Amino acid sequence: MEKFFNYFDDRYRRSVLNKPPEDDGPVITISRLTGCDAREVAHNLVINLNQKYDVTKWRWVDKDIIYEIAKELNTDAQRVENFYEGIELCDLSEMIMAFSGGFVSDLRVKKAIKDVVLSICKEGYIVIVGRGGVSIARDIKDALHIKLTGPFYWRVDNVMRKKNMGIEAAEEYVVATDEKRFNLIQTFLDKKPVNIESLFDATINRASYSIIETAELIMALYEKKVCRQISERKKTRSIC
Repeated sequence: MEKFFNYFDDRYRRSVLNKPPEDDGPVITISRLTGCDAREVAHNLVINLNQKYDVTKWRWVDKDIIYEIAKELNTDAQRVENFYEGIELCDLSEMIMAFSGGFVSDLRVKKAIKDVVLSICKEGYIVIVGRGGVSIARDIKDALHIKLTGPFYWRVDNVMRKKNMGIEAAEEYVVATDEKRFNLIQTFLDKKPVNIESLFDATINRASYSIIETAELIMALYEKKVCRQISERKKTRSIC
């Protein structure tokens, strides 16, 4: 946990951001539609990765990033915790301004999020859940980008169970949160893609696989893409 907070030290973050691109990663980003249990999947995935490679350095993060960014911007982190999930940046700036009594521009919020998330991704051995990770880490070579999806009413049922909601409230929550998460991904792209699905290496239907099975699938995809790339580079370097 101590290392996590290093990313909020400006000098440490600068040193990570200035690393050579070939040393970036590895990183796995998990984007998701609402109700796909991404955190539980990430938790199981990290356990699998650490066990398979006999290490302890793989970890996963999601909301912790945002709470610490809120502190870095001198805002009320607890209130940001209650409202940030998928919220659009313009609304976040208005909220911060109301809480802190000072103006925090969209640009400053965006830069803080991007710098912290990118430095964590460049450091590597991280699974990022949401946070616009697929957009921010899109240029990292040793990265796997996964999207979790599922039928609408399968996801609504899951939200109803987990949040103790009625069906109408759950439907509204799923629709609204899906839209905000989509907008967050778009926010960190320099250019808007014609098809946002092209950002992902694979899309997994959570209705077809359990949490444990989904984590195992992502692990297999990571080995097929990222581990293969790393292995091929090592062979090339040894030849050269």
